[in-house]
Amino acid sequence: MLSSMTGYGKGIIQKDDFTIEAEIKSLNSRYLDLSLRVPKFLLNKEFEIREKIKNRVKRGKVYLSVTVRKGELEEKFNEIDPAAVQVAVNILKDIKKSARITDKIKLSDILLFQSMLFKDDSAQASEEFDLVAGSIDSAVDELNKMREAEGRELEKDLKKRIVLIESSLDKIEKSSDESIRTYFERIKEKAQQLVADFSNNHDRLNMELALLAERSDVTEECVRLRSHIKMFLDTMEKSEDAGRRLNFILQEMNREANTINSKSIASQISHYGIFIKEEIEKIREQIQNIE
Repeated sequence: MLSSMTGYGKGIIQKDDFTIEAEIKSLNSRYLDLSLRVPKFLLNKEFEIREKIKNRVKRGKVYLSVTVRKGELEEKFNEIDPAAVQVAVNILKDIKKSARITDKIKLSDILLFQSMLFKDDSAQASEEFDLVAGSIDSAVDELNKMREAEGRELEKDLKKRIVLIESSLDKIEKSSDESIRTYFERIKEKAQQLVADFSNNHDRLNMELALLAERSDVTEECVRLRSHIKMFLDTMEKSEDAGRRLNFILQEMNREANTINSKSIASQISHYGIFIKEEIEKIREQIQNIE
């Protein structure tokens, strides 16, 4: 089953006076590109958060935002350590005494020691990470549901365009033999007018004309294009990493379509070939959105 690279999801978990909200969205990208915005006390859990998303999302530009609220306040601030504050004040007093400074100690002076004023938040992060992880899982669930729903619509469109390509390919194969025979006879008539001793070179002339006609035969290209189409459809049904593989197969399909057009000797075949290339280009645009 195909999955789109664009989607959105939100997960909310509430416990006591805590509300944890994870919001995730994804856009097209050649590779997986994660951008995280999490509260400060979760920064040491960033690697685990990234791994959690990588296990469930393979490609796309992914934005994750986690918000933690306590009551009406966003994010839980670390609790102040009174003993550490007193230590900072004592240090400042010692500095004043040693430097013979008479100015009063200000809050801005104390905040210079802010790295030691707050209690260690590692325990808080550990306790709350399970809740955060749950909200992220819920958000990714919603994201993937949306991506899969869009993927199903993309699959319908791609299959419809493949049917159109196969229909044009049928017409090319039916027209090819007749156009080659017509081409052969037309050149032969011109040759008869140009070669005075035609009767003496009949076999050689027919051989040259046959080789010329053979170079205009698109049977092999049609067979290869059908093979690529089958592979394309199989990949849509079975491949887990469909986006990159479909893009490669489409390049091969386009190569065969180009060869058919370059070898075409009938305007009708050229028209069908151009139509196939137009559909291939439309498919190319669509699969840029496939994971």
